[in-house]
Amino acid sequence: MTAPLPGPSFYDVRGRGFPRRAPLADGWDWIDRRIAAPAARVLPVSDCGGSRLADAVAALGDWPPADRAAVDGYAVAAADTLGAGSYNPVPLTAAVAVSAGDPLPAGCDAVIPYEAAQAVGPFIEAIDAVAPGSGVERQGAWTAAGSPLLPAGRRLRPGDLGLLAAAGHDTVSVLPAPRVRILIAGGPRAGAPEQVAAMLAALVGRDGGGVEAVEVVAADADALAEAFARPGADLILSAGRTGTGSDDVAAPALARAGSIDLHGIAMRPGGSAGLGVAGAVPVLLLPGEPMAALAAYELLAGRAVRRAAGLPADLPHATVRAVTVRKLVSEIGCLDLHRVRLDGDGRVEPVASPGWPGLAAAARAGGFVLIGADSEGVPDGVPVTMYRFD
Repeated sequence: MTAPLPGPSFYDVRGRGFPRRAPLADGWDWIDRRIAAPAARVLPVSDCGGSRLADAVAALGDWPPADRAAVDGYAVAAADTLGAGSYNPVPLTAAVAVSAGDPLPAGCDAVIPYEAAQAVGPFIEAIDAVAPGSGVERQGAWTAAGSPLLPAGRRLRPGDLGLLAAAGHDTVSVLPAPRVRILIAGGPRAGAPEQVAAMLAALVGRDGGGVEAVEVVAADADALAEAFARPGADLILSAGRTGTGSDDVAAPALARAGSIDLHGIAMRPGGSAGLGVAGAVPVLLLPGEPMAALAAYELLAGRAVRRAAGLPADLPHATVRAVTVRKLVSEIGCLDLHRVRLDGDGRVEPVASPGWPGLAAAARAGGFVLIGADSEGVPDGVPVTMYRFD
């Protein structure tokens, strides 16, 4: 079925160009007003891998719940091994064979390993002495009842699930990962669709999202509008067909499926990005050229994913202050993302120009530097903040 035509307020930039590009701050404000953390859900611990804790969690009981063997051997009273040695074996009349993890039998306060004992017929002899507590894991050694286990916001790893179960938790309250649909609109002009899809999927995972689907959609407004409107996603990222060419159908398609509120952001690369809504689902339009898509994700879409995941909205990258090797050129009125690396002396050098994207340059880059829209660039020898990719 043909989607409805865009409303009268939609400005189609195809063949006309962008009348203006909104400041990046306007995009951030749009995201912050429309996207919030999901409601917490209580799930079985076994189903929570990769989810983030909604609340801090404390231990419900001691772990271990009782004194237990830490090694395989014989549970004994340490005093019964006094004076034992290889030339003076001491009979152990009350020794009990145990495996690591077994509760310590009453009357025992140590575990003598098999290597320090010998069997003589039906009897066990110690050939080395052990001290009280040797080979024993005490009650509450890992965690005591009521002690903090994991903080709110932690992304649960497999080991965390084991700890939660050991501390008595069958269920926990988590923030479900937002379901992010990735659409490749007709495939990017510069390269195969999998280039952009692979990058975006990895970035969504980094920022706490879950990929609901990755789809390559024909460069057709009706097909793309249908993909925007289909239920099942909490957030949609669409890469490609965002510019001013006749086949740049992403913005018209979003206007048909719902609304496009911003189209054109004053940043390089990635200036043809846009934001809108399909139904109740936020949609972010990213350029199809891989490096423009990467920049638009880092500066715009990533913020949306992090907010939807209940994470801090700001850039997640570690930063370092370093001096520029040569001038970083910029343009007044446009925020520039310069991909850079640190040279052998720890100085920042550019690996590509914002206006000349490229995958090879991205692979060489160790991070990026942002130059504000009010600047014509940064001279050589000036300290800058580098946002690191790792």
